[in-house]
Amino acid sequence: MARLWRPLTPGKIIGSDAAMVRGGIFLFASTLALPSWAAAETMSFGDAAAMLAKGCGTEIVSYCRGVNLDSNRLKECLSRNQDVTSPQCKSTYLQAFDAIQKRIAARVTVANACTREIVKICHGSTKETSKSVPCLMTASGVSRNCTQALADAGYR
Repeated sequence: MARLWRPLTPGKIIGSDAAMVRGGIFLFASTLALPSWAAAETMSFGDAAAMLAKGCGTEIVSYCRGVNLDSNRLKECLSRNQDVTSPQCKSTYLQAFDAIQKRIAARVTVANACTREIVKICHGSTKETSKSVPCLMTASGVSRNCTQALADAGYR
């Protein structure tokens, strides 16, 4: 089995589409990993991207060349090519995208679960929940529901 990840050099980037796709996969995985601050009950974006790269790397390189590697377009590409993807990739990409959607939903839930804390303790706005997260992480008097929502969203 050929190695999927090889070091990229300027000659490989310019001279090889496969190297550019591998680099794109790396950038996609890195981009998803940035927002996750800590491990939580939901899978981190980085872990989901790593699972996707491990289980579907070959299929992404073979069938999704030239596709922007955001989660919706990549999911669409893999779904469109599911008749030629391996059973492992089919299972992996469904799990990975489900995990990504759960993490996104958990982050949206923080605004609802922490409304009182955001307004009263942190003097913030529920429209800009992300600005109140550092305060919520260190404030005392945060409810159990808010603490759980922060954990599920990956902030704790």
